Amino acid sequence: CLCVEAAPSLSYRELKDLKKTDVLHIDVRERWEIDRDGKIPASVNIPLGELVEALQMDPAEFKEQYNQKMPSKSDPVVFSCLAGTRSKQALAFAMSLGFN
Repeated sequence: CLCVEAAPSLSYRELKDLKKTDVLHIDVRERWEIDRDGKIPASVNIPLGELVEALQMDPAEFKEQYNQKMPSKSDPVVFSCLAGTRSKQALAFAMSLGFN
């Protein structure tokens, strides 16, 4: 399941279309799930348990840890996980930190 504020659920096709734009795709699955099931191309893995801390990092520290530019609070971000529960939690966390 893929979640964004404007559309709490996205289809695979909608995600493909979004990825043609400058959207940050954060996969909130655990690292062992990525190892077992594979990485979604052009996504960054930030396990749900690390997300709140990651979204509050200094941008240079975020770039160093995740090899990705830290999103600003107005940048488009998509969260994904295996079944949708964690991505919805990730969306709620991000919105509580002021991301829109």
